Amino acid sequence: MKVSVQIVTFDSAADISACLDSLEVQTANDFRVRILDNASSDNTLELVQGRTVDLITSDRNTGFAAAHNRLARTYPAPYILFLNPDTVLEPDFIENLTTALDGEERAGSATGKLLRMDGQTIDSTGIIMTRNQRHLDRGAGEIDNGQYDRPESIFGPSGAAALYRYGCLEDVAIGGEFFDEDFFAYREDADLAWRCQLMGWDSLYVPKAVARHLRLVTPERRSEVSQAINRHSVKNRFLLRINNMTAGLYFRDFWQITVRDLVVIGYVILQERSSFPGLLFVLSNLPRLWHKRRILQKRVRRDPVQLEAWFR
Repeated sequence: MKVSVQIVTFDSAADISACLDSLEVQTANDFRVRILDNASSDNTLELVQGRTVDLITSDRNTGFAAAHNRLARTYPAPYILFLNPDTVLEPDFIENLTTALDGEERAGSATGKLLRMDGQTIDSTGIIMTRNQRHLDRGAGEIDNGQYDRPESIFGPSGAAALYRYGCLEDVAIGGEFFDEDFFAYREDADLAWRCQLMGWDSLYVPKAVARHLRLVTPERRSEVSQAINRHSVKNRFLLRINNMTAGLYFRDFWQITVRDLVVIGYVILQERSSFPGLLFVLSNLPRLWHKRRILQKRVRRDPVQLEAWFR
């Protein structure tokens, strides 16, 4: 199969049927659906069984990153589509993305126009990075009026629906891991995108490839999501930088980064103490994390000036 479509489920019964239905009507036919269920407690498995999919079950929640790594290693293919179970694809989604990557051998990844479930509001047209080290979804919350209808290069794709060239994943892997498993979940897509940029791989935005995504975790909904999600989000903000930050970028944006860090740390101490273990994880694992960083930074191939242009 040309494409391995990977879905990691965890209590995904409300969404998985619509996702799989959209895959069954794809115009592309050279793909296979692979699912790893992370110990769902609802009837996700009941809904998946009977479908034409390869299924792996886990007796515990291993996290988004480790589950996708296991799927990719078990079922390698020229292209890997990382797909969230709460995503519904238009029929030509896979065909449009694979065609785009077929034509750009230095492009390691591609994504399409992701809309919210209303079909009118933009969810993501690719990841953007700010100078204070926030990563955001380009266009999120805007009404789609065609303002993102031009194909172009992007920093990287949102993990909700991201097509990667397997050769790219192999090239940028850290210790054999495509997604860094220290992240567990959240921000791991930005980490992978940044790593690809460091190592000279481009990413494509293909507006003809359209999907809808039920995004539940957004900055404005922080108080509504679980403590575990917020804890990983805090932890992974710092892991993202430890892995990928170049010295030149850090010195260029020192004040913006420092102010944002102080705001995050102060908020955790004063308002969200449930996320304090996330900060402790970074401190207690710093020697190991720094060793991983040193290995990664020795492999940087992209011109620093070209890379820094993405942070704006």
